[in-house]
Amino acid sequence: MNKKQNMVPLSKLNLTNRFLFDEVMEDPEVQQEALSIIFGRDISLLTQSQTEKELRLSPLARTVRMDVFSVDEDETVYNTEMQNSKKGDLARRSRYYQSLLDTSLLEPGVPDYNLLNQTYLIMIMTFDLFGYGKYRYTFETRCKEFPELMLEDGAVRIFLNTRGKNKDGVSKELVDFLHYLEETTDESAKQAESERTHRIHARVCKVRENEKIGVKYMQAWEEKYYDKQEAREEGLAEGLAEGLAEGRKQIVGALIDTYLEFGLTQEDAGKRLMEKLEISDEAAAAYIKEYWKD
Repeated sequence: MNKKQNMVPLSKLNLTNRFLFDEVMEDPEVQQEALSIIFGRDISLLTQSQTEKELRLSPLARTVRMDVFSVDEDETVYNTEMQNSKKGDLARRSRYYQSLLDTSLLEPGVPDYNLLNQTYLIMIMTFDLFGYGKYRYTFETRCKEFPELMLEDGAVRIFLNTRGKNKDGVSKELVDFLHYLEETTDESAKQAESERTHRIHARVCKVRENEKIGVKYMQAWEEKYYDKQEAREEGLAEGLAEGLAEGRKQIVGALIDTYLEFGLTQEDAGKRLMEKLEISDEAAAAYIKEYWKD
């Protein structure tokens, strides 16, 4: 079995893929183009964009990796995230990201909270989280009793929906760009009228053709692949330790099915059984003989 048969080639990835998104947006000029499309005005970044920026309050606190972190010439901070999975915690996740982002912006001992930067947390989603068909949902803090009263705390969260249907309130450039993220092809880029989108696509093409990035993609895919395999093995091994005799046989069979799925040879599968189950070479060989279905 070819273990890489499920890996989508780098040349076929869309920008909704986090790896390609991070590699493309690492270029500050490209990130400028994307932010300019989102906000409908020219944005000039002050610093090199940081991808997978790690933020943590303390060794005991949960860490987060921000997809693309950038700062413009007015010291406005942008954190842009790509979200492909519709999870029920995204609203509160954005709150946690915002809190960590704010904590990273003030140095210890600074007494004036007015020195906190204006921040924009942007989540690009391949689904409609809120169900109103909008391409953009913008959240700022308002007073419940007086909706016209803004808190003006400098924090804005924007959720973009690549599958929106209601174009009211957004530019054609943004709509075309969101569609392009889902279908990142030469044809889709040509259909977009925006020169900004054309320049982003030029960067996409360079990334796809870059041999070093291709190797990096392969390594990232393999690391994720083997992490998944290890997790499955650990779960099955724990089940084996707790199960009764019949249950143990089923779990051993499931482990061997996993090895087949991941393309291991009988020899490698036997070694992994010995390691995971702490059994002899003879016992592992007997299991392989009984359950191996090549």
